[in-house]
Amino acid sequence: MLFPTLEFGIFFLIVFTVSWALRFEPVSRKWFLVGASYLFYGWWDWRFTGLLFGTTLFNYLGGLALGRTERPGLRKLIVGVTVAVDLGVLAFFKYYGFFLTSLDGLLTTLGLHRDLPFLEIILPIGISFFTFQGISYVVDVYRGHIQAERSLLDVMLFKSFFPQLVAGPIVRAADFIPQLHQPARLTREHVAVGTVLILSGLAKKMVIANNLATELVDPVFFDPTAVGGLDLWLGIYGYAIQIYCDFSGYSDIAIGVAALLGYRFRANFDQPYRAASLQEFWRRWHISLSTWLRDYLYIPLGGNRHGEVQRYRNLFLTMFLGGLWHGAAWTFVFWGSFHGAMLGVERWAGRKLDEFAPARGDEAGIVSRFGNFAQHVVGVVWTFHLVCFAWIFFRADSFPTAWDYLKGLTDWSGAHEHVTPFLVGLVSLGLIFQFTPRDLGRELALGLRELPSPLLGLFLGFGILIIWAVAPEGVAPFIYFQF
Repeated sequence: MLFPTLEFGIFFLIVFTVSWALRFEPVSRKWFLVGASYLFYGWWDWRFTGLLFGTTLFNYLGGLALGRTERPGLRKLIVGVTVAVDLGVLAFFKYYGFFLTSLDGLLTTLGLHRDLPFLEIILPIGISFFTFQGISYVVDVYRGHIQAERSLLDVMLFKSFFPQLVAGPIVRAADFIPQLHQPARLTREHVAVGTVLILSGLAKKMVIANNLATELVDPVFFDPTAVGGLDLWLGIYGYAIQIYCDFSGYSDIAIGVAALLGYRFRANFDQPYRAASLQEFWRRWHISLSTWLRDYLYIPLGGNRHGEVQRYRNLFLTMFLGGLWHGAAWTFVFWGSFHGAMLGVERWAGRKLDEFAPARGDEAGIVSRFGNFAQHVVGVVWTFHLVCFAWIFFRADSFPTAWDYLKGLTDWSGAHEHVTPFLVGLVSLGLIFQFTPRDLGRELALGLRELPSPLLGLFLGFGILIIWAVAPEGVAPFIYFQF
């Protein structure tokens, strides 16, 4: 069930109406939301609802076990086993075929070919997201950040809540479960924020991302040798905007839908292409994943506590595994490894530059301010193109395709059929919105908050109709569904 469809609209209208009718019966309301979430998840393949429940029950029992013992050795064993099982389930469904295919290729190259136990495994949608949620819950209980939850119902709703279930954001138990202990309330602020986020998310996905995908990105990446260099340059800029609008659009809708049901999620994107460094980029892009990797991987590896060399190693390993999390393919591994390596290079170069040319004391001077502004602009342009270079490998279906794409960027002899005013305008619009005021959405929500409820509902409905009218036909799945 996709967000920008009539079937989801009917589904959410029913969920919205019934859930608020049950607002004075919190247990019944939670059971209803769990049932609706399992229906939403089972819409793709009902068989995987059992997997979702099984992993939820296992994480719940792991949390209870941690809450009932104070012995350090036993607590480490419990959290280790629980996390190992979570990762084992994820590895089997997502990476079994990838590792076996890679092993088969290696054995064949070495002249040691063997018949390996290949299986046809269907990837459960959203498994990467709800697995990470389960791990964070158990680890946070182990660390003492939250108490072990005694209610299985609350843990079920935490892991299955349908707005974020299949493509994030990765919601932390410490942020969500305490909300389940409070009376459900729907304020004007919830409705206004939800309206703005849903409309902005639908516009990003249906108008910008879908048009760029069908008219530009899919054709140029299908066969980079068949188009000219200008098409390829616009294509990679187009993909940078497409994946941002696609994924941040989903996050906006998810956060908006949750707000209309009375729950608050944290923002998942913060204008990432205005970043002046890769470190800043990862503070702005897919914030729920980057902070998860920081808190549950980078810091446990040692973070920056044991010197620069260890810090570079930890950065690289974190991004390497982050790339592998995104997909079972060597192109994703390269994408993550490139980001990890460049984060280390960026850190090293910045430290050397500070040693060679330390900051001057006349920061208030005109020359210094101009120099700082120019340095910032160069940083934004450089960071954006580093990210775009890595996106080529993220989007390409293989290394040969990525290599053809890179070679084609220098060949301007071919036709440029995809460089149209409409597509250039969409890419430009996507980039312009990276530099609008950060509080623009909040200001819009504050303005809408003053409207009467019926008028606000009409505004939401009319906005959805306009978006559907100008969007291309068909509903493309969100990119992050495959992860």
